[in-house]
Amino acid sequence: MSGTIVKVSGPLIVAEGMSDVQLYDVVQVSDKHLIGEVIELRDDKASIQVYEETAGLGPGEIVETTGAALSVELAPGLIESIFDGIQRPLTEIYKIAGDRITRGISVPKLNREKKWTFTPVAKVGDKVSGGDVIGTVQETPAVLHKIMVPPGKKGTLDWVFSGEANITEAIYKLKDEEGNITEYPMLQTWPVRRARPYLDKLPPDEPMVTGQRVIDTLFPIAKGGVAAVPGPFGSGKTVIQHQLAKWADADIIIYVGCGERGNEMTDVLNEFPALKDPRTGLPLMKRTVLIANTSDMPVAAREASIYTGITIAEYFRDMGYKVAIMADSTSRWAEALREMSSRLEEMPGEEGYPAYLASRLAEFYERAGEVKCIGAEGRIGAVSAIGAVSPPGGDISEPVSQATLRIVKVFWCLSASLAYARHFPAIDWLQSYSLYSDRLRTYYDSSVAPDWSSLVAKTMGILQEEASLNEIVQLVGIDALGFKDRITMECARSIREDFLHQNSFDDIDTYTSLKKQYAMLKLILGWYNQALEALNKHVMLDKLIDMPIREQIGRAKAIPEKDVDERFAAINKEMEKAFNDLTEEGDLDA
Repeated sequence: MSGTIVKVSGPLIVAEGMSDVQLYDVVQVSDKHLIGEVIELRDDKASIQVYEETAGLGPGEIVETTGAALSVELAPGLIESIFDGIQRPLTEIYKIAGDRITRGISVPKLNREKKWTFTPVAKVGDKVSGGDVIGTVQETPAVLHKIMVPPGKKGTLDWVFSGEANITEAIYKLKDEEGNITEYPMLQTWPVRRARPYLDKLPPDEPMVTGQRVIDTLFPIAKGGVAAVPGPFGSGKTVIQHQLAKWADADIIIYVGCGERGNEMTDVLNEFPALKDPRTGLPLMKRTVLIANTSDMPVAAREASIYTGITIAEYFRDMGYKVAIMADSTSRWAEALREMSSRLEEMPGEEGYPAYLASRLAEFYERAGEVKCIGAEGRIGAVSAIGAVSPPGGDISEPVSQATLRIVKVFWCLSASLAYARHFPAIDWLQSYSLYSDRLRTYYDSSVAPDWSSLVAKTMGILQEEASLNEIVQLVGIDALGFKDRITMECARSIREDFLHQNSFDDIDTYTSLKKQYAMLKLILGWYNQALEALNKHVMLDKLIDMPIREQIGRAKAIPEKDVDERFAAINKEMEKAFNDLTEEGDLDA
């Protein structure tokens, strides 16, 4: 079926004679075969957002419907690939068209020629249904790709293939109750705007360990959790996302560069293949999917890129994997929504954003979670979603930040003042929060140390007390503080500089295990507690502040993981001796 263009407004076109199309159907626009998606229907007129440059289009040109919704292809070949917002493979397009994507270029989303070694795990005669694993493909050395029966399909396995096949060749046949036999290849497609089904959503009870001390200790995220990272320009949002992509306790990484600057995506594309994956020792790309939709690409595709990423994440979740999806940034995605909404002449909401901004954000974040997957095996999979937000001028009272905060449970607020002071990660410990902390307390206390929660609570208390004391210091100077308060200020400085500050470019400091985080915190608070006791025993304040052992505490972050037990025990022993010596001196002075 075809219609005719009657209006062109940037990436939005209006075509008439489209009475048979449905909302979100994909269409081909003009003889250039530009890809578009129906986003509004009025009588026989359809408003279509075009995912390619529309310059040169005019009224009277043909629009043909494909009769299918915007979908992604799911099969071996996803890992290590670099796609644009509508899953076109940028590497293949570059080979054909060079640096710029040619309008109307048609390239298969996944390689149809490559042969994959398929190993069946189900046998003829098995009764199978959606989600059941028929066989496996070793897609990369780090990822075993499970070939599953598409959701909603079921039957008795009539035939299964073993050996090498491409993704479009039949690898198994199912016989239904009427005796009809259907062939299935490895390839399946799924509409991006529809969440993939699962059996049950589970409450989060285990942290997604990131190796970033300020996150894991103070503001943890659960596996299957959702987090937002808002912050102004230059505050380190992208570096935090890179660190999470590299170190987070996830099997698969989906990185969506949504409307970000081209040079930032270039850094990702250059760094990820070169980064050594700490989990496998292989390049990080061996378990990563990249979706690059830079700010100079058509704005409509930016809106689709988030859905493309989360659908691919759900597919790997259904295999039983823990998936982390990084969206950088949802603000650019919201700006694309705003532009399309204004061209549709919809009633604007706050700051021109559409009235449905909050519900669209919720649609994305609510697709995260830890779930019991469909299929007989009872697999547990998880999608953890971390969205960067780029509020103009760092003002988090703007609509995108506020709508996001109503949905997510972890808020890592990046501070421009911390970033300018070269304190990274620049996560403001006074404004950030995690609603998972109470739920994860049991895990930390049982798996790391029984006093983990009490240490964290004491740390937060000291940091908050420092903020109050700082107001006094700024008014009348530090000499107005009592000795106990001065010790508290020193301990807070040690927590900030020696624990919360972390160098992502240092080979050792870039990642800290939970065991080492606990040992570091125990060391700093151990000095604090003993210093307060020493004050009561008449030890002079200056001697406590200038203790040589404090330099070793500050350098503890540089201790390699393999030496943690031995080296930290030695520092603790030395600190105890130093305090004993000072206490004896204090008693003599008294």
